[in-house]
Amino acid sequence: MKSSVYFVPVNETDDIATVNAKLQALLAESNVLSFASANKKVAVKLHFGEEGTTDYVRPDHLRLICDKIAEQGANPFLSDANTLYRGQRLNSRDHLAVAMKHGFTKQATGMDIFIPDESIKEHVLEVPINNKKHIQSAKIGRCYVDADGFLAVTHFKGHALTGFGGTLKNIGMGCATREGKLAQHCDTSPTFYPENCVGCGECVDVCPADAIHMEDEKSVLIREKCIGCASCVAACANKALFIDFEAGDALQEKMIEYTYAVLKDKKGQAGFLNFAVRINKECDCWTLENSRIAPDVGIFASSDPVAIDKASLDLVNRSCGKEIFKEAHPQQNCNLQLEYAQQIGIGNIDYELIQI
Repeated sequence: MKSSVYFVPVNETDDIATVNAKLQALLAESNVLSFASANKKVAVKLHFGEEGTTDYVRPDHLRLICDKIAEQGANPFLSDANTLYRGQRLNSRDHLAVAMKHGFTKQATGMDIFIPDESIKEHVLEVPINNKKHIQSAKIGRCYVDADGFLAVTHFKGHALTGFGGTLKNIGMGCATREGKLAQHCDTSPTFYPENCVGCGECVDVCPADAIHMEDEKSVLIREKCIGCASCVAACANKALFIDFEAGDALQEKMIEYTYAVLKDKKGQAGFLNFAVRINKECDCWTLENSRIAPDVGIFASSDPVAIDKASLDLVNRSCGKEIFKEAHPQQNCNLQLEYAQQIGIGNIDYELIQI
């Protein structure tokens, strides 16, 4: 049976008010927020955008979405998890500052922001997902599991390691702790680059496993003791300890297994929105040159996270007259994440598109 995906076209000339009018019609027709009933706590997962970027879902759109959730008697909050790479969203304090700078204030959105702090034990949860190919236990922000409902609001775009980034990536990679992100990106401890080490000892101080010590005013990493938490990566300003990111099929499959961990107890209690506008070649984390590769297409809504990504991918490709994400990232199989998500029961690739 095909999953329903609702869609409203958006043009590059549409202003915020026009887009919000279309978004309001989409929410009403799709009933994608029906799970957000009275007194339920709803986690609204989004990407606040890295410092220096502008291509994230606008706070004005989040205001409309969250107001609708609140009108139904539910209690939404905005959230994202901290990053593995060293940037302005590496810790909860700086991450929140970036969100505020990008306009996601309570005055603008009407909602509070909660960003899990991995230094606080209660903010992290280890979720067993037995009998999967790669991940047996996923480390994610507790707030996403504890919430009664879950809404992913996603900016659809390209991605160097997964071909494209949609709902599945927003959830699987986006809800993971730093340790969880590390588990998805590689199977080894961080790589040590001694030429970058200035001997500050910050990595020694933060390592919970005593896997790093100082010798001759340089850090030394004992791989056998490393637990892969990536605390040293966060602490090292000079990238002496960093991650050799791997691409390929395994990363996408691990990302999907993390998506499964987030959603496995949210059946009938989750919704998904994709904003296929300002479609760039790279992720919203990318602060370097990030060219537009497709025209604005529109906004999608569904209760199926696989179907919504497949529909978004198809319509963006159709608007370009070619497989634009494959052209942008030829080394990646854009369909692998969709196929694996269907295989492990997250959703359905087959969809019925209903245009508003």
